[in-house]
Amino acid sequence: MLKMMTFFQGLPGQQTVPGNLDFPGSSPKLRSTSEAEAEASMSEVSEDLVSPPLVAAVVAADGEEEEAAKKEKKKPKGLASMFSVLTKGKKKKGQRKSAEPEGEPKSGPGLDGPLPTVEELKGDGVAEAAAERLSARPAAVPDGRSEAELVFLHMGRTMKEDLEAVVERLKPLFPADFRVVATYAESYHEHFAAHLGALAEFQLCERDTYLLLLWVQNLYPNDILNSPKLAPELQSISLGSLLPPKQIRLLEATFLSNEVTNVKSLMARALELESQRWAQDVAPQRLDGYCHSELAIDIIQILSQGQAKAENITADVGMQIKQVLLVELAALLRNYQHAFDEFLERGKLLRNYRVNIIANINNCLSFRTSMEQKWQIPQDSPSHLLDPLRELKRHGFDTLLQSLYMDLKPLFKKFTQTRWAAPGETLEEIIAVVGSRLPEFLQLQDCFREELMEAVHLHLVKEYIIRLSKRRLVLKTAEQQQQLAKHILANSDAIQHFCTQNGSMATWLHPALPTLAEIIRLQDPSAIKIEVATYATWYPDFSKGHLNAILAIKGNLSSSEVKSIRNILDINTGVQEPSRSLFSLIKVA
Repeated sequence: MLKMMTFFQGLPGQQTVPGNLDFPGSSPKLRSTSEAEAEASMSEVSEDLVSPPLVAAVVAADGEEEEAAKKEKKKPKGLASMFSVLTKGKKKKGQRKSAEPEGEPKSGPGLDGPLPTVEELKGDGVAEAAAERLSARPAAVPDGRSEAELVFLHMGRTMKEDLEAVVERLKPLFPADFRVVATYAESYHEHFAAHLGALAEFQLCERDTYLLLLWVQNLYPNDILNSPKLAPELQSISLGSLLPPKQIRLLEATFLSNEVTNVKSLMARALELESQRWAQDVAPQRLDGYCHSELAIDIIQILSQGQAKAENITADVGMQIKQVLLVELAALLRNYQHAFDEFLERGKLLRNYRVNIIANINNCLSFRTSMEQKWQIPQDSPSHLLDPLRELKRHGFDTLLQSLYMDLKPLFKKFTQTRWAAPGETLEEIIAVVGSRLPEFLQLQDCFREELMEAVHLHLVKEYIIRLSKRRLVLKTAEQQQQLAKHILANSDAIQHFCTQNGSMATWLHPALPTLAEIIRLQDPSAIKIEVATYATWYPDFSKGHLNAILAIKGNLSSSEVKSIRNILDINTGVQEPSRSLFSLIKVA
């Protein structure tokens, strides 16, 4: 099976898609060693974002403490103390706080010096803190993460942690009119937006384009500003978007173009690999006793991951890409049908030819189920979507049944060659040949096996009627006609019982032979007319030509009686065109 790539590994734009800061991994079916490593990396990112403050941003070593002390002398005492509140207690992940021995009680929130003024808070102070806190960069980029990703992660995590610290530690110390939370939020948002705006001016790679949109449209507004601790404080503050709408639209258009191109490429590759397996005579897998192909699963997962990535940006982007992906799916299914037709033509001598046909017919169910359930595509959807699957299945059925029908042809000829002598024995031979082929069809999904048996049922009834319509049997007495009608009824019961027992649901075929037997048995022209009229309502494609061929068996009807009976078909009963064909498949002279 074609393996999908995780979000931070493999082909650009085809990685596992994070829906929120939990960054769930890909479907278990698609996991590999590299994907597991990437998922572990993402898990660490998630933990970093949602955990309590982890990184000490000011004091990490003796030299850094001295440098920090020099900078502190330049700031008003109140601002310096206030800034320390943001970093107080922060430590690197997995380390103890060296300044707080275990078991020693922690001091409550507070400032070491006087509170800053409103001017200081809003002016040489918060903007500087925001710039310093958000501008820090990691010394090295870890494997599997881009520099842009680390920028997003650092700024998002730092802003979230610092604003939570403001809410918990600073807000209680200031009068309400200071709007300390709003001041910090606006400064951090402005600095965050400036960083992303500058980044968006560059020609980003596919993954970073997606990450930028994901942060601007989803993670920042939903997982940071709307986080449980911050949402109540920021509801009355209109921070707006990190990027202007025009720039977001351009980035979304770039993302959609990139993603659709990647989806097309991956789907084409999946089909190519599948076609190679057919040509190389590789036997299909078996799943629950059925011939199985992974192609449908691969294609649907490729589409679903592209859809999920778009939906993680916004629902609107998800709707936009869905329409385009459906067009690409229709094109893929047409290519699939054409590739399958070529295989049917060129692979006839391959050992696994027939089982691969069965596997591809079964594929139609996987495609159809996914399209109807996950993509909400109804069965009566536009033909450009489902018609290739119908054609693929039909061509597969025709190929599987072709050799059976060839074997049955000389047996059906026996009916007329023997002038309908011992028709029961001939039909037993026919049924025995069909029965010998049925075990192979058990590898079809149940719904397709039933459909194939319906096709066999139709073939048996059709060929039987063709033999009756050959005009080689003329019975001049009522007794002869009644004897033939009895044989037809018996043969009809045998065909119906055999086909129904083996899965045919074609109940519409049940009256086809018994009613013809009744037309042959009856002697009163008026009664025959009633049967003919009824028959025409069941089978609207029953024509005068077909009726003439059946009435030719009744050698005791006058030409005027035949004409009168035939004219009953001229009466317009308002019956629509047949939804299923029977007599339109039968040519008569």
